[in-house]
Amino acid sequence: MASEAIHIDTADGPVRLSNPDRIVFPDRGWTKRDVAEHFARCGPGVLRGVRDRPTMLKRWPQGIAGDPFYVKRAPKNAPRTVDVRFPSARPGTMLLPGSVADVVWMAQMSALDLHPWNARVPDLAHPDELRIDIDPTDGFGFAHAREVAATIRDLLAELELVGWPKTSGNRGIHIYVRIQTEWDFFEVRRAGLALAREVERRNPLATTSWWKEQRRGVFIDYNQNARDKTVASAYSVRHTGLVSTPFRWDELATIEPDAFDMMAFRDRWDDVGDLTAGIDAAAGRLDRLLEMVAADEERGLGDAPWPPHYPKQPGEPPRVPPSRRRRDVDGR
Repeated sequence: MASEAIHIDTADGPVRLSNPDRIVFPDRGWTKRDVAEHFARCGPGVLRGVRDRPTMLKRWPQGIAGDPFYVKRAPKNAPRTVDVRFPSARPGTMLLPGSVADVVWMAQMSALDLHPWNARVPDLAHPDELRIDIDPTDGFGFAHAREVAATIRDLLAELELVGWPKTSGNRGIHIYVRIQTEWDFFEVRRAGLALAREVERRNPLATTSWWKEQRRGVFIDYNQNARDKTVASAYSVRHTGLVSTPFRWDELATIEPDAFDMMAFRDRWDDVGDLTAGIDAAAGRLDRLLEMVAADEERGLGDAPWPPHYPKQPGEPPRVPPSRRRRDVDGR
């Protein structure tokens, strides 16, 4: 039986929340209202990660006991939208959050983790963020992600770039680097690939191997910088019940993602507030990373595979796993 609708107060006005008592996390008893109140509480930080960014809705209408579905095109009742072109060149209209009320509306639509682009209006052709996604492979865990993150921290300092780390809300770590909007998605992605390859050279735990059959260690997913690719933004709630939690670099050795589930995170927010507050003032330049791109090309390292639904790119290697390539050559 559906519960009576309520209104969630935000700094930008009340937001209607239907069926607030619907269970979203069955093992913990957390409700749709709990999720909406989390976003309202962390409003300034949540909004900073999605404001003016085309944002995909990842909806969990049956809670985490069911399967999510992804909604790139904004529903008709979306509070604010923007016209975009997807990698296929097809046009579309996406959600464009502009207020805390818009974020809480996403909770009304059964969203838990928020998935924004790394570009903002009015210039959607030039990203303002380089994203570094550190993802341990099978047999590796958060402790290994920490070690790779430390290498990235040191490299970013050498490059005079500022990294803003957060837990992924699962086993990994995300690092966001604000950049000036002078480069397109292709250049930003190649810069991300060059950074990942340099980390791979410095740290044997790191890998840039796109094919899962070749990965071992901690994968740095350079393709998260391709147009229309997204990762869960800061303060998102993941299906694990954990919050994607920003942290300071001096916390890297001690931060434990399991300590920050959605309810425990309240104390974290009260204690440290929004650790992303200075991110917009820290936009750096990609010149030195693009010099590393050129150096990689001189070594014979060209582009790396793109995700399968993107158009084939010039100089891109084959998009089939090496084992399948061998079978094709052998005629088997």
